[in-house]
Amino acid sequence: MTWLRNVLVDLADDSPQVDLAERTIAAHDRRRRAVISYLAAAMVVVVALGVTTAIRLLPDGHQEAASIGDLPARGVGPLSHAYRTFCKPNSGKAPSGCRDGGWRVVTRSGKTYHVPEALPSLAPGRTGLRASPLAISRDGRKIAYYSAREDTFQVRDLASGQKTTAATKVPQSQLGSVSRLMLSDDGRFVAFSKVPDLKDPAVLIDMRDGVARELPNRWVPIGLSQDGATITLAEYSPRSRLRTISNLWPSSSKGDTTSVILPVDYFFSPLAPDGKTVAVIENRGTAEKPCRYGDLALMDTLTGEKRKPTAVSGLPSDVSRISLRTWLSADEVTALTTSERCRSASEAVNDEPAVNDPPYQTMTAYAVNVRTGKARKLATYRAQGFFDIVLPGPPGAL
Repeated sequence: MTWLRNVLVDLADDSPQVDLAERTIAAHDRRRRAVISYLAAAMVVVVALGVTTAIRLLPDGHQEAASIGDLPARGVGPLSHAYRTFCKPNSGKAPSGCRDGGWRVVTRSGKTYHVPEALPSLAPGRTGLRASPLAISRDGRKIAYYSAREDTFQVRDLASGQKTTAATKVPQSQLGSVSRLMLSDDGRFVAFSKVPDLKDPAVLIDMRDGVARELPNRWVPIGLSQDGATITLAEYSPRSRLRTISNLWPSSSKGDTTSVILPVDYFFSPLAPDGKTVAVIENRGTAEKPCRYGDLALMDTLTGEKRKPTAVSGLPSDVSRISLRTWLSADEVTALTTSERCRSASEAVNDEPAVNDPPYQTMTAYAVNVRTGKARKLATYRAQGFFDIVLPGPPGAL
C-alpha cells in the first residue's frame, strides 16, 4: 500500500469524506515534489497566498543569513515574506539552524529572524497533522500568528514591539491540518479558518474591541472591508464558490450572505482593490493531464460573472504551477510560480513511505497585468511548498 493510501485511510477514520481533499493536500505538501504534482492534479487544487508591492527582489538561494537569531523585541523593518521550515527534506539540505515546523520572517533589507513565539506546525508523515498559520499585513509592518504561550492569536507590531492578544481562546486542537489566517491592513482584525471543520466554527476577531464573530469553516478569507463589516470568502472543495457576508457586527447579528456556485474550478486571487472583483485562472488539469490552466480573468464576487479572459505572457515556458496572490495595484496581481515537473496519476505509483519532508524548491513571483496579461518578474524565493511561504497581504484561495 502506498503512502497516499495510508494517509487517506488514516484521515477517513476520524473525519468526514468531504474533508479528505483538504487534509491530504496539507499532508502532501510536506512530501516528495513528485507526489505533490500528482495530488495537485488529482484534486485539482493550487494554493494561493498574499503579496504586496513592497517585495524586495531576493536572488534564489540568498535568503539565509550566516547566523539567524530570534525576532528582536522591537525595531524590525517591514517584511518581504515569511517561510516555514521542516528539517528533514528527502533531498538537499535544510536551512542552517532549522527549527522543525517553525516560522522565519525576512525583512525587505534581507535580515532573517526566527519567530519563537509562534507555535510550530507538525510535519505530516513524521510528527502529525497540525498547521500553525502566520499572516503579514499588507504594508509588511505587522504579523499575526498563533501564540504557543497564550493559546490564541496574537498581532505584533514589528517596529514598536507592541503585542495584542485575542480575547477569544482557540485551543491548539482546533487549528486543523489546513489553516488560513488573514490580517487586516491596520492589524485590528484577524480572520481564521481551517479544515477539517470539527465542531468549532471559523472566527473573525476584533483585536481592538476584544470581540469575535463566528464564520463558516472551510471557506478561505480573501478580503475584508476597512471597517471589518464585510468579508469575502472563497471555497475550492468540493466546488469552487464565492461568498460575501456583510453587516457582520454586532457579533450576534446574522449578517447578510451572498453565495455563488461556479460551474468550473478556479484559482482565486485575494479581493481586488475595487472591493468587488477577484482575479481567477481556470484549473483545467486532470489526473492524467495535470498543470493545465485557462486564461486570466476578472470575476464579480457577488454574481460570479467573468469578464473577457486574457492570455498571460512573459512567464517562462516551463512554469508548471501558478498561485494567485495579493494585488500590487488596480491593474496588477501577483502570481507565485514553480517549474517542477508535473506527473500524471499513472506515473505517481508505488512511492516510498513519506518519512521525510519535501525538498526546498525555487518559487518565483511575477506581477501580471489583468488588462494585458503581461507578466514581469518580482522576486525569487526558496521554500518547501506553497503552504510554507507567506507574502504580505490577504491570502488567495486554493
